[in-house]
Amino acid sequence: MSDIVIRSARTDDVRTMSALLEPLVERRILLGKELVSLYEAVQEFVVAESDGEVIGCGALHVIWKDIGEVRTLLVREDRLHQGIGGRIVEVLEARAIELGLTRLFCLTFEVSFFTRHGFAPIGEHVVDPDVYAQLLRSPDAGVAEFLDLAHVKPNTLGNTRMLKHL
Repeated sequence: MSDIVIRSARTDDVRTMSALLEPLVERRILLGKELVSLYEAVQEFVVAESDGEVIGCGALHVIWKDIGEVRTLLVREDRLHQGIGGRIVEVLEARAIELGLTRLFCLTFEVSFFTRHGFAPIGEHVVDPDVYAQLLRSPDAGVAEFLDLAHVKPNTLGNTRMLKHL
């Protein structure tokens, strides 16, 4: 595993990230992202690189003062079960702590993976009512998924909402 480098994503990585995401979108494991959305959020992403080739990625999206979301976490299928996803999560957690976040959220089918990394399933009320009211104003679909709003239920079917305290 020493040949794996986790680094900040660059705009040159976006098309590869999109190509890695596509098979998972087709299998309805992850939601698709338009190229423009990946470019707009490139600063949120880290990539896993092996021999100069991007083989995985993940993003940290700040939701509120104390909470962020791990998004678009993926590893190329032929590199699964090598600890790469866990290393990406560790880097995203370090970034979250550096930003002052104390909790991380994820919406996932990979419950056992995230459980091994300290996440636990959550209920509906994980923020105070005043914060909830503020978050309702966000146009971000991920925030709506965090809040478990009815209009995103088709996106979240079968997924588990999980949280980790840092």
